[in-house]
Amino acid sequence: MTHIEFLILANHAEAKDGMLNLLGGGWTDHWRQVPKGGPVPISHFGVGVGVLIDWNDTNRPHHLTIRFESDDGKEIGRVEGDLEVGRPAGVQAGSDQRAVLSFNGDFQWPAPGGYRIVARLGDDPTSEKTVPFRVHDRPIEKGT
Repeated sequence: MTHIEFLILANHAEAKDGMLNLLGGGWTDHWRQVPKGGPVPISHFGVGVGVLIDWNDTNRPHHLTIRFESDDGKEIGRVEGDLEVGRPAGVQAGSDQRAVLSFNGDFQWPAPGGYRIVARLGDDPTSEKTVPFRVHDRPIEKGT
């Protein structure tokens, strides 16, 4: 069955040549430095996704949606697109195919607290994979 095999947060993610490269991957707590009386900073982060595609689901598009939500389920960001994986020449019939994807972004989390990233294939709620995380503020003095 085609499904999201893994979803991971990182400081930076890159998918190339069928491999997922992560820098600072697997975190659950994001610490940002916030100047006292200043604006909330922009946070850089990466996301890595692995989709295992069943032999019978190859050679057709699959829609992937990745949402960022607050703890109460309010959507605060979204990335989506289609992926299609073929059957490589010479591969054994019936073999699943893995697609790895990544993206990096700069985002201003509205406030410290709990958030989650939710990935879904198509309209099937059973295909969802969720990773919760927390944003913490570390106050700093201006000019330091």
